[in-house]
Amino acid sequence: MRLVTFRADDGPHAGLLRDGEIADVGESVRGLLAAGGIGELDPDAPATARLEEVELLPPVPDPSKIVCIGLNYRAHAEEAGIDPPETPTLFGKYANALAAPDATVPLPEASSKVDFEAEVAFVIGRQAKEVGEAEALDHVAGFTLLNDLSARDLQFATPQWMPGKIFDGSAPCGPALVTTDEVDHASIEFALDLNGERMQESSTADLIFSVPALVAHLSRLMTLEPGDLVATGTPAGVGSTRDPRVWLKAGDEISISSPQLGELRTTIG
Repeated sequence: MRLVTFRADDGPHAGLLRDGEIADVGESVRGLLAAGGIGELDPDAPATARLEEVELLPPVPDPSKIVCIGLNYRAHAEEAGIDPPETPTLFGKYANALAAPDATVPLPEASSKVDFEAEVAFVIGRQAKEVGEAEALDHVAGFTLLNDLSARDLQFATPQWMPGKIFDGSAPCGPALVTTDEVDHASIEFALDLNGERMQESSTADLIFSVPALVAHLSRLMTLEPGDLVATGTPAGVGSTRDPRVWLKAGDEISISSPQLGELRTTIG
């Protein structure tokens, strides 16, 4: 099942995406998750619009938390010259960071070194507190794509990374929430193209901390709520590790694609 959020006349609505058509299934994906209503959706609900006729928003446009994991791909840690961490590295983003599929994201005036980071994110479907790895996936609703746009000069100006991670639009997300019954968390393939040039390509098989391990770890630190978004980290190939380095500029077109999760397109303004 593929769930989207689209803009309707009276505000955001949840939609079931099927063969290029959308069935309106409620006013909130987060609300459906909180009510345990995903499993009750009719997969054959009649379509109400074509995909090209609507404006998509992030699949969950109103998460209570956006949690990001750093240095969680073996190849990325290697290219950065850093030993794989022994415990997950965490930082957060705020609601202002979320950007819709096909959005234009303006570069922040405070930075001259903005980078791309293709990521797979998962969405919490059921409250999780002190859960173990064995039952962790029972608390995951599904997966989506996310671009952790990062202002590197601000990120590394202090020991904490967040100054470079929180500018407006720094978390394009989508296009859909693909439920766990349709995808294996351990083998999600994805790639990032910048202006048509392949920059990153990997699979969640290279994760240092798996999705179940992250759910278990995070749920010991805080209660995870339905709709919470967790970005699992980026693989090798980011602009800041290249020679010469690659920084984003106005007019750049970024595409993150996955055979399982679809395509997330972003324009840099």
